[in-house]
Amino acid sequence: MAKPEEPVIIKKYANRRLYNTGTSTYVTLEDLAAMVKAGEDFVVYDAKTSEDITRSVLTQIIFEQENKEGQNLLPITFLRQLIRFYGDSMQMLVPHYLEVSIDNLTREQGKFRDQMAQAFGVSGFGPLEDVARRNMEMFQRTFAMFAPFARRDAQAATPSPAAEPEKPARGGDEIDDLKKRMEEMQKRLDRLTEKDGG
Repeated sequence: MAKPEEPVIIKKYANRRLYNTGTSTYVTLEDLAAMVKAGEDFVVYDAKTSEDITRSVLTQIIFEQENKEGQNLLPITFLRQLIRFYGDSMQMLVPHYLEVSIDNLTREQGKFRDQMAQAFGVSGFGPLEDVARRNMEMFQRTFAMFAPFARRDAQAATPSPAAEPEKPARGGDEIDDLKKRMEEMQKRLDRLTEKDGG
């Protein structure tokens, strides 16, 4: 059965009830989550003002899912960093970066599933490591665009041994910390690959 081209319209009433105009039934956030998982597109409008409130309803769905035991997808460090980006000069970059990252993850999810199934087998983490390395490189390139005087550029120059390294710009400590964590993760992946190969 072909999916409709137009998204289903959901209306939210003052009593917080959600009404699916496609099926002429009231629905819950759980029902909307099931629609998302099934690939059904919908938009949510405030019944009184006709304002598009899809973003806030999707956020509520995520909140509900995160509150279920064993359903946590968003690490605390990620949530804290995300909050820090609100009002920051990097805020305009974050939505696009997250979209690209989640698109990559979606495209690679089949490979991820295969690799996780084989994680304890003979084949090791080769393709999984490649995906992680590509994502890490993309992340580093993205932040390098907004930190032109970061450590990478300082290393490209040939400072005298007595010269003190440049201090990172405000917020650079967080980026350096993130880079160090990513480097540590890469070293762990390399060790796993060597152990598997040897």
